[in-house]
Amino acid sequence: MKKVFTIFVLMVVLLGGMALAQNEQQPETDPVILNRIGQWQDLKFGFMMHWGIYAQWGVVESWSICNEPWIDRKGAPYVEYKQQYQALNRTFNPTQFRPDQMAAAAKRAGMKYVVFTTKHHDGFCMFHSGETDYSVAGRDCPYSRNVQPDITKAIVDAFRAQGMWTGLYFSKPDWHHTDYWAPEWATPDRNVNYDIADHPERWERFKQFTHNQIRELTHNYGYIDILWLDGGWVRPEWSVNEEIEPWLGCYRRIQDIDMPRLAAIARENNPDLIIVDRSVGGRYKNYRTPEKQVPDTLLPYPWETCMTMGDSWSYVPNDHYKSTNQLIHMLCDIVAKGGNLLLNVGPDAEGRLPKEALQRMEEIGQWLELNGVAIYGTRPLYPYSQGNVRYTQSKDGKHRYAICLLEEGQHHSLTVELPFVVKKVRPLAPNAKRKITCKTGKNSTVVSITAAGILQHAVVLEF
Repeated sequence: MKKVFTIFVLMVVLLGGMALAQNEQQPETDPVILNRIGQWQDLKFGFMMHWGIYAQWGVVESWSICNEPWIDRKGAPYVEYKQQYQALNRTFNPTQFRPDQMAAAAKRAGMKYVVFTTKHHDGFCMFHSGETDYSVAGRDCPYSRNVQPDITKAIVDAFRAQGMWTGLYFSKPDWHHTDYWAPEWATPDRNVNYDIADHPERWERFKQFTHNQIRELTHNYGYIDILWLDGGWVRPEWSVNEEIEPWLGCYRRIQDIDMPRLAAIARENNPDLIIVDRSVGGRYKNYRTPEKQVPDTLLPYPWETCMTMGDSWSYVPNDHYKSTNQLIHMLCDIVAKGGNLLLNVGPDAEGRLPKEALQRMEEIGQWLELNGVAIYGTRPLYPYSQGNVRYTQSKDGKHRYAICLLEEGQHHSLTVELPFVVKKVRPLAPNAKRKITCKTGKNSTVVSITAAGILQHAVVLEF
């Protein structure tokens, strides 16, 4: 009887675990979370900041200490380079950091939410953590002597004061933690460098460390809207596919961080928190994040293109920034296809946003101030994208918009054919000296605009 009972208990545990795993694989169904995702889809335009100790060297965030063959350290010996990089916490002191000015610039740009890098893969925390001293508030970091050294708190408070949603980026892997990259062994790639099956206690300590830091971020800063998780090679076994197998490196180790427990902790104080477990899929990937890519067509699920304003995610001197024209066109194209644009700018070592980035943000904001009704809170309108025109509509379908993308430069006239028969067309941006003519055909309308003033970036027509 005792043996039968034991087998029964084991079967219950096994079946319960299988049910939990299957539940984790399914998309989110909670109406509270789904409603919040719908609200997020109305925001359309967000601001991302990759910022950390790497800004001092002007190198690509974290990755230069990863010992994979594609990474270029310009001939520097790996061990010496890694030691010098990890010691950058001893010189990080952004004395020109003005979060209120950053938030105000993002607000003027028309951005509605922020996602800030609280910790990248290198493990350096841009927040005060009770779990590690490797942070802006740690005693070895000069910035810790600031009156308020918690940079994440400063960012969250400043952007929240501007009425923007707050999102926190967090790296699941941590290359500074000795239970992820154990010092006893080499680090051949980005992954955990020991066999978890042989050292389960180490992995359990790392999981607890990660969960504790998530608790700090989602309990110590007031209401958080988005938890944006990076490091997709840390994932459960069910989620491994051909696309991400190369990420798992030479040992193909499964690094399950227990997302159900992590998510439960994160939502204790934030019940409708949006969680983005990037690339993993399932219940904890509430929206998708194509990186530096704009899809070719409409996508049938919530998504956000995360895009750099320059070439690099983090601050690099003399970075090449996309033009204002390119950025406005990208925003319009993404919104017409049902997505959001999360535009990244990396502050420099002193805590300043580059002047070129600020100029473009100002110009984008000026365009959105006149034309934002065709962007915010809209939904796609078939045919979505056609030639140099992007189509959107209000959620109730009563207002339809054609966003006519103009080439670089200044224009005084525009002719566009709309695939609709319309009686009346009006440009959104006010200009008393514009002449508009409409020629209606069987299935379309040709609209011509002649302006005494300058037409620039994109002209929005409501019809």
